Amino acid sequence: MNPDTIDLAILATCAGEKSVSPAEVAEGLMPGGHWQSLLPKVKARAVALMLEGRLEILRKGKPVTDPADVRGVIRLRAKA
Repeated sequence: MNPDTIDLAILATCAGEKSVSPAEVAEGLMPGGHWQSLLPKVKARAVALMLEGRLEILRKGKPVTDPADVRGVIRLRAKA
């Protein structure tokens, strides 16, 4: 899947003040199944967007600043 498509899906899903899980983004891109295979790409693009300053990645409710800390359960939130 095209990285730009994933980026747009992440930012659209995160629109507003709520945070979302990477799984919600992947399911939106591939409804009906096999969305799990897309999760690594969604997380990788989320890190890229974080490094560009367009997205916050939350772990345990706090923003992550180091890409090495993006592991385990994370949430995505549009940058204000």
